[in-house]
Amino acid sequence: MPQHVAIQGFQGSFHEVAARQYFGVAPTLNFCATFGEVVAQVAEGRAEAALMAMENSLAGSILPNYLLLERNNLTITGEVYLPIHQHLLALPGTTLADVRAVHSHPMALRQCGDYLSQHPTWQLVETEDTGLSAQLLAERQMPGVAVVAGAQAATAFGLQLLAPAIHDDPSNYTRFLVLERVAEAQPVTSPDKASLYFYTSHAPGMLAQVLTLIASHGLNLSKLQSCPRPSQPWHYGFHADVEFETAGQLAALLTELPAVTEELRVLGAYQRGSMEFNAEILKERHAHLPSAC
Repeated sequence: MPQHVAIQGFQGSFHEVAARQYFGVAPTLNFCATFGEVVAQVAEGRAEAALMAMENSLAGSILPNYLLLERNNLTITGEVYLPIHQHLLALPGTTLADVRAVHSHPMALRQCGDYLSQHPTWQLVETEDTGLSAQLLAERQMPGVAVVAGAQAATAFGLQLLAPAIHDDPSNYTRFLVLERVAEAQPVTSPDKASLYFYTSHAPGMLAQVLTLIASHGLNLSKLQSCPRPSQPWHYGFHADVEFETAGQLAALLTELPAVTEELRVLGAYQRGSMEFNAEILKERHAHLPSAC
């Protein structure tokens, strides 16, 4: 168990919830303003592990974080799927008619686009974190300001619920990866998922050959994300997540993939995260959400 875990965000953020769910209450959480700082803390040994969001089921992939995986010598040792329930929060006594501006992280605002579009006069202010937005509202007592954040932020900072569950889809999940330094990471017991990075020659059919190999060995391709290659305009590398039943399936695939790729890296082999378990934990947490009168 690590003593220090780096996360992007602050108290009351969804990163905090996901980290506590995966690691428990023991580790100290190192709050970071940026994802680059999260990765740097692990790479430089200031934290033994990190938890980093990679994609949201509504807002999509966080592309800069895939580039961070490519450029740093870290390995993926786990994943967390966290259901994200976004709420509109404000200072006690505030009504919807009082709201003039809504502050939150841009990903959170995107997840609530349908609801926010119903209030075209509201100014949307992008911030670096949902939890920090809630904290600053509580500290600065800003009239006419609401925030988009989770139940944990309302509880932590004494804010009132103005509108519950304003995200566009009730099945709103964020996927987080657990990262460790390659030199210190222990092999994961019974992995059933792996994250790969590869690129192929810029020729017709090369990506199709990779995908055919994955299918021929019986692995499920659960994610394929293209990312631009620096200094090579319109050339792309690919991040692929593959799921398998036995380690032999992955080993057989890795034996054959070098023949159809120009570079191949295994970013980590780990156990799949569970969405059902996480949903129950968040449901219990929401039972204590403060409501408006």
